[in-house]
Amino acid sequence: MRRKTLTIALWSLAVSFLLSAPVRGADAAEPLVLQVLIDEALRNNHDILMAEQKWRAATHRITQAESLPDPMVMVGYQNEGWNEYTFGKMEGAQWMYSASQMLPFPGKRGIKGEMAARDAGSVEAMYHATRLGVVARVKELYFDLFLAYRDIDLVQEKTDLFSRIEAAALARYSAGMAPQQEVLMAQTEKYMLTEKETMLRQKVRSGEAMLASVLGASPLVAMGRPAEPAATSFAYILDELIEAAADRSPEIRSRLRMQDAAQAKVRMAEKEYFPDMTLAASVFKRSGEFEDMWSVTATFNIPLYFGTKRSAVAEARSQSASALHDLAGMKVMLTSVIRDNYSMMKTTEKLMDLYKQGLIPKTYQDFELALSGYISGKVEAITVISRLKTLLDYETLYWAQFVEREKAIARLEAATAIAEPAEKRGE
Repeated sequence: MRRKTLTIALWSLAVSFLLSAPVRGADAAEPLVLQVLIDEALRNNHDILMAEQKWRAATHRITQAESLPDPMVMVGYQNEGWNEYTFGKMEGAQWMYSASQMLPFPGKRGIKGEMAARDAGSVEAMYHATRLGVVARVKELYFDLFLAYRDIDLVQEKTDLFSRIEAAALARYSAGMAPQQEVLMAQTEKYMLTEKETMLRQKVRSGEAMLASVLGASPLVAMGRPAEPAATSFAYILDELIEAAADRSPEIRSRLRMQDAAQAKVRMAEKEYFPDMTLAASVFKRSGEFEDMWSVTATFNIPLYFGTKRSAVAEARSQSASALHDLAGMKVMLTSVIRDNYSMMKTTEKLMDLYKQGLIPKTYQDFELALSGYISGKVEAITVISRLKTLLDYETLYWAQFVEREKAIARLEAATAIAEPAEKRGE
């Protein structure tokens, strides 16, 4: 038994040495502030920067779609006969210069510009959706990191309480009032908490790496400990959130723009039934006694293959119907996400109140009574240890519910855009 006790003690000492190393400079770094992290992510996150550049590229396509086709210039020479250069000698020998411009049928350019503008509006809405998604992700990772640190604190606090049980067991063992097994039991539980702390510190490192990735920073950058956040005030009811998503969600706005663009494509396909016109002005340069000539022509294409045009219209109408179903599906999905996270938020609030107002204080009181009873010999050691483990579980669950509530609110804000001003939503 003594050899087993010595082995456990040495193992604990080794783990304690490993834990003495700081977690990526967290002790030396400044505390993490959530809003500062959000601002940094909005500046440096690569998904946001990529979405922004896609939006800007789409806006440049609007003027291209509305512009006329490039004019055509022709330079040529006409000769009479094969044996000599007859310019100035023969009436038909001449240099020819021509310029032409194709003019689309009235309305086509406007529809093309509208299609490009609608597409750009859809891409812009997705840019704002990306921003909201990144903000929500930063919040989730921040609260996960906070929970890991908070669990480490709880483990350390309970390790001190297990030390009190260990001291009481040693005192009773020294007085011959308890077997050595009770001492080993208390020590084993304490060392198991040490193992849990090691795992939590690894979770901190993983959380910091993921957070750094979302921030667009190097994973080697030292991070501090998250400042303890206050519970977010959230007074919206479910119906208000669903209505806000329909009015503000960039996901919905993107689908609306896509639907508008699809309807414009239908009108554009129908316009292809009508001919375009090409205007051309030509000059025929002759010399000598032959006067110069000029001409003006208008050329029209004949929409002879109207059958294929009809298939293009059918294709555009199918795309419009597809965009309509995509919009309806997005509304259903967002409503489901809102209901799910709203229910989660309300459930966590009830559980937090249960843990904080009932289970935690009652369990702590029960533990103190059990410890006093153990010291006086009225309660067994297993009872005291069980009470303390239950207390640790309740406190851990309380903070887990706190974090789940904050993460649910972050997802609700991303789905409804209720926390983002109109000018930042692109409205």
